[in-house]
Amino acid sequence: MLQKSPHSLPSSEYGGARKRLFLGLMGGSCLILCLALFVFLILPWLGFAAVAWWLPRLSIGLGLCAIALLCWISLALIIHIYTGRSFPGVHALRHLTIRLFFPLMELLAKLVGVERDKVRRSFIKVNNELMLATFRPVSPHKLLLLLPHCVQSSRCPHRLSHAVDNCTRCGFCPIASLLRLRDRYGFGFAIASGGTIARRIVVQRRPALILAVACERDLVSGIQDSYPLAVYGLLNERPHGPCMDTLVPLAKLEALIRQFLGLPPLSAIGDGMQEGTAPTRQGDTGEPMHGEASA
Repeated sequence: MLQKSPHSLPSSEYGGARKRLFLGLMGGSCLILCLALFVFLILPWLGFAAVAWWLPRLSIGLGLCAIALLCWISLALIIHIYTGRSFPGVHALRHLTIRLFFPLMELLAKLVGVERDKVRRSFIKVNNELMLATFRPVSPHKLLLLLPHCVQSSRCPHRLSHAVDNCTRCGFCPIASLLRLRDRYGFGFAIASGGTIARRIVVQRRPALILAVACERDLVSGIQDSYPLAVYGLLNERPHGPCMDTLVPLAKLEALIRQFLGLPPLSAIGDGMQEGTAPTRQGDTGEPMHGEASA
């Protein structure tokens, strides 16, 4: 019997999205493609034989082979996602899913009234579970923490997209805590202002593993653009809405960093760095500003 993957992650970390949604949409997308290919089984009856005697057989053969291939790919991916087990050729199938199935899955979700971000969260969950099932610990310089520019305080006058060390570590946003984590563990850290900048950073740094913190849309886009590079997506927190003063679940982030570096988990939360919290500070206007995020 098939056993559930030991790397399954709690759905609460992904807004309640479950991988069964991803699997169901993938199965539905495969069915739609099979129905489209079924036309190859009908075309021979529309006069192919009058052109050449072998055309009906060729059309039927191609149609049946394509349908069988799609069914096999869908079944293999479902087993791989559910069990977390790898087998020969599975990485090529994952690439096919990212490039072919997922856009069709989003379209199918829209047709049946499923929220797009829910589909994306399910995709991120599946990606993270598969990544955990196959990753190997890396050295600090091969790990890249990549964040969007919206994690920086909207009131900050410093430009951090090209040099995170321009941060004065005032504590008005999570970047000060992220820099302390970088100083502690020695991993790479960068802030990107868009997808093009993010891709350039990846090309320049050449990491073996990316730990990305962003919204659903940016994480899905980053996972697709970076394949086959391993990417673990961590959803940010948006107390002020999208793309403005977003926060990072620091305790979860540090746990992942230690895991990816092959370090033992923290036995207890002792100091404030591990808790990932900071006292609320006052802004220039006297209004309280949110400090460093907590998990």
